Amino acid sequence: MAYRDDPETQRANLQFIRAAMREPLLEREVEYDYARRWREQGDEEALHKLVRAYTRLVISLAGRFRNYGLPMGDLVQEGNVGLMQAAARFEASRGVRFSTYASWWIRSAMQDYILRNWSIVRTGTTAAQKALFFNLRRLRARISEDTGGQLSQEGREFIATELNVPLADVETMEVRLGASDQSLNAPLAEEGDGNWQDFLADTRPTPEEVVTGLRDAETRSRWLNEALTELSAREQTIIRQRRLQEDGATLEELGRSLGVSKERVRQLEQRALEKLRSHIERRIEHRPEEPGDLMVEMVDA
Repeated sequence: MAYRDDPETQRANLQFIRAAMREPLLEREVEYDYARRWREQGDEEALHKLVRAYTRLVISLAGRFRNYGLPMGDLVQEGNVGLMQAAARFEASRGVRFSTYASWWIRSAMQDYILRNWSIVRTGTTAAQKALFFNLRRLRARISEDTGGQLSQEGREFIATELNVPLADVETMEVRLGASDQSLNAPLAEEGDGNWQDFLADTRPTPEEVVTGLRDAETRSRWLNEALTELSAREQTIIRQRRLQEDGATLEELGRSLGVSKERVRQLEQRALEKLRSHIERRIEHRPEEPGDLMVEMVDA
């Protein structure tokens, strides 16, 4: 559904359009001169004259995108940004009129704006998907399936072939264009206080789970520090550098550091882990209510 401006905005837009249409068209040599002066000398007056003369082009192109439900004024503003980008990059030596060159920049700026704002869900992240987004409706009308319902399988295959995109992309885009964003604060019914967000599951941990998690983490840390005291200095070094660091050292690195082979490091590591496991199991026997099973899992990892 197209966006409708309030009456005051409509009057302002109408005045802007009338003013733009009164601007005289530029001769080829004049527009070349304005573009050169802005690009090479930073002449803002030349830029303003060039932009004012071709604002009518921006308005014309903006009218083609009104059915995407965005304010006409915003489309024109984005188009003007594209027009100024075109003025900064235009080269008369290419032998084309400025209007032809600027049309591409204006259209591109408007399309990017539509893709950013048409939905809160990002739509059209690749060139093929962008082409699909802006051509799906046109092609539906071309094959006489612009009835608001779902495309037939033949219609989807035709569009996929025409735009050289996967059939799955056509099906996904059809669903995206057929559904609009809905507020989670929207009421479930005309009467009643319930709304859609009431049905969202809260995946955050409960206060009890938070407290229990903190207590278990503290216990695991205390038990591990106690168990490490039963290891030799070399075994502690291996466990700390291999198991208790985010990027653990390799057996070869520890072997060079300790002056032994990596096979010997592996043997020492296994012996140290057995000592840790034995210590934890003894603690579990005396304090079965403590989170010993989680500790054993960590030692086994």
